[in-house]
Amino acid sequence: MHTRGAVIKEAPGTYEVVDLDVDDPQQGEIQVQMTASGLCHSDDHVATGDIPVGVYPFCGGHEGAGVVRAVGPHTPGWAEGDHVVFSFLPSCGRCTWCSRGMQNLCDLGATLLMGSRWDDPTSFRLSYDGQPVGQMCGISTFAEVTTVAVDSAIKVPDDLPLDKACLVGCGVGTGWGSAVNSAEVRPGDTVIVMGVGGIGINAVQAAAYVGASRVIAVDPVDFKRSKALELGATDAFATMEEATELAQSLTNGQGADSAIVTVGVTKGEHLGQAMAAIRKAGTVVVTGLGNIADVGAPISLADITLFQKRIQGSLFGASNPKTDVLTLLRLYSEGHLKLDELVTRTYKLDEVALGYEDMHAGTNLRGVIVY
Repeated sequence: MHTRGAVIKEAPGTYEVVDLDVDDPQQGEIQVQMTASGLCHSDDHVATGDIPVGVYPFCGGHEGAGVVRAVGPHTPGWAEGDHVVFSFLPSCGRCTWCSRGMQNLCDLGATLLMGSRWDDPTSFRLSYDGQPVGQMCGISTFAEVTTVAVDSAIKVPDDLPLDKACLVGCGVGTGWGSAVNSAEVRPGDTVIVMGVGGIGINAVQAAAYVGASRVIAVDPVDFKRSKALELGATDAFATMEEATELAQSLTNGQGADSAIVTVGVTKGEHLGQAMAAIRKAGTVVVTGLGNIADVGAPISLADITLFQKRIQGSLFGASNPKTDVLTLLRLYSEGHLKLDELVTRTYKLDEVALGYEDMHAGTNLRGVIVY
């Protein structure tokens, strides 16, 4: 069938909306009428070329929710009308990592940026003027209708607003898990969150929810600092120097228990600043992305060894999508997790480029495309 989607034809480039053809679902797949899609920074990394992909044109979007319109043959457990939230990381449930309870590291993720099906690099579900179109993370939520593997979909209750629920499939789960799973924040901790955009703001929410006594938000944008204070931060500063000074003053000079790096374009210098801000045996969680070809950070190896500090990477907040997405939505339903407050502005699909202009201007926590 025909649909419309926002694609990048080359990198660096800008998203433009074009007419696409979308294939019917095959076994193990569903076709979804999209309701909403978050405008995540990772899709902008694709546009700038910081994250190279396997094929162009490439249809963006990896944070979305919608309603199933067709189910592939021999695909039990799914029906037309089901409401789904996508996980940008698929999970097969069978590989070593899924079996260990580390679904975010599922082996299916190896080909996420190829744009094709997991098991066949020549098989695509979107096309443009007869040529294959890659799907971001295998899902492409920047398309009005998309065909995806059920490995990437989580069925959710019908009474949840999908324009808010879509956020847990990437930004909320990544930020929340960065604090709870990766930093292992405990009651009474002092936590620094470095960068409080669409990811970091949810690390702030999580740290506050689990009982950190001080949650120190750091961002150069005044609007984001204000929102952080509304959503759980106890303190907010424009610079890491100010945040580090406060953390040390609260801990007899030791520093924060953890520092979570969620800067939109993360560089080695950010990691160095975070390492200088934590105590002995503290943890720096690296969640933000930059140019994936960048190497190196100004860190003293002796500081790591002698003070037993830990650098912990965090992919999707070390979440298990098939369970954690539903847990976060339950917390939302019970009033513990704020989703409505994260959506600064909604856009039409044709305004996707404007949405990213607003993100760069620092005026959004999260922009959301509503179909």
